[in-house]
Amino acid sequence: MTKTVPAPKTPLPLQLTQWILNPLGYLNTNFKRYGDIFNARVLWGESDGLIIVSDPKALQYILTHDVGAGKELSAPGDANRILASLLGEHNLLMLNGNQHRTRRQLVMPPFHGERLGVYGRLIQEITLGVISQWPTNGPIDVRCSMQTITMRVILQAVFGLHEGERYQQLERLLGQRLDITGSPITSAIVFLPWLQKDLGDWSPGGKFRLMTEQTDRLLLAEISERRAQADPERVDILSLLLAAKDEEGNGLTDQELRDELMMFLLVGHETTATALTWAMYWVHSFPEVKQRLMAELETVSDPADPFQFLQLPYLNAVCNETLRIYPVAMLTFPRRVEVPIELCGYQLEPGMLLMGAMYLVHQREELYPQPREFRPERFLERQFSPYEFIPFGAGARRCVGAALAQYELKIVLATILTRLDLNLVNKRPVKPGRRGVTLGQTSPVLVEKLRSRSVSKPLVKV
Repeated sequence: MTKTVPAPKTPLPLQLTQWILNPLGYLNTNFKRYGDIFNARVLWGESDGLIIVSDPKALQYILTHDVGAGKELSAPGDANRILASLLGEHNLLMLNGNQHRTRRQLVMPPFHGERLGVYGRLIQEITLGVISQWPTNGPIDVRCSMQTITMRVILQAVFGLHEGERYQQLERLLGQRLDITGSPITSAIVFLPWLQKDLGDWSPGGKFRLMTEQTDRLLLAEISERRAQADPERVDILSLLLAAKDEEGNGLTDQELRDELMMFLLVGHETTATALTWAMYWVHSFPEVKQRLMAELETVSDPADPFQFLQLPYLNAVCNETLRIYPVAMLTFPRRVEVPIELCGYQLEPGMLLMGAMYLVHQREELYPQPREFRPERFLERQFSPYEFIPFGAGARRCVGAALAQYELKIVLATILTRLDLNLVNKRPVKPGRRGVTLGQTSPVLVEKLRSRSVSKPLVKV
């Protein structure tokens, strides 16, 4: 007898409301009730729902059977259309099959190898510039500062902009655009298409349209100028993408470049700022964690070399535990069933959408004892498979910027801690909450400067 994947009985509108306002509550409740697989009714217009899977072995199957001849699953870009209003329709996330593979081959090289060396030094320089402006007295909003750092990394390392009016306008507009979905309530515009309708400048859709038009004018003007003044010495990602060609000698169009830049903005700015905010919160919440991390940082012979930070095992463990306990991305990108298959004892039919619940994987007791405790040591005590620790997804849709994000997380955190002694101002615990399609904080993380630390050498001139 074929078993049907269990599903909550709550009507779709109520499920969607809970998913928007309290995503972790929704996931935890249904995991306790149904286990490793359940059918979530949280997609507007999707009558078949969305199959949520959290068993690592099932996830491995899902994320490795969507390529090659006779594949049982696909990784459809059109299933990501919820992001089209934010990112456009011509970037890596929205493409299918061969188009996706070809585009991925074009955009991957700038995020690996020698290029990361250039970006690492830039990340440290930007960090020092931002924290040099922190007041000696009074609270510092950590998320605001981390957003400034990660936005400037995107503008300089990805967009290739360093100063001038266009730089300042984009910094302001791109920040405002992302802040539209900065709370659980305002995130509803992403999940409810009718809220995106342009009913005039006063409406959410109208405001979003105006902001998009202003941003696009600036981005397309920059792309046009860079095409006309190609410089082979430039190493920013936009310059590298302008020069990139596929096997048939075709490059990216202006619109494709614009949409890829917007994708990099979301996955490289918003997500990294959130992870850095959590890391600062956790380190300063637990004196024993901070003490052990500071002892390790003091072993670095030259703090002006950001790549020495990358070799530190406890710093790596702190960053991994930050990404584990509240992963910024809660779910993997969707896979679609192409032929009848059995998964976790249930029969799945063609057309069904599957998503791995990265958050639920990271909360499994058998993998992570006391999973709600922040304990970096767990990453020193054992190795986890790519399907047990999965903050950047896996398979054909794994985040292309994962290596850069990990660089940035370690370098920014280590640079701040080696320069400043800080105290956490928050008296109440900071809780996770939705921020657009990602998981952020429900209240600000505030720190204050106690003193500046002396270092043997100046790090970077700012």
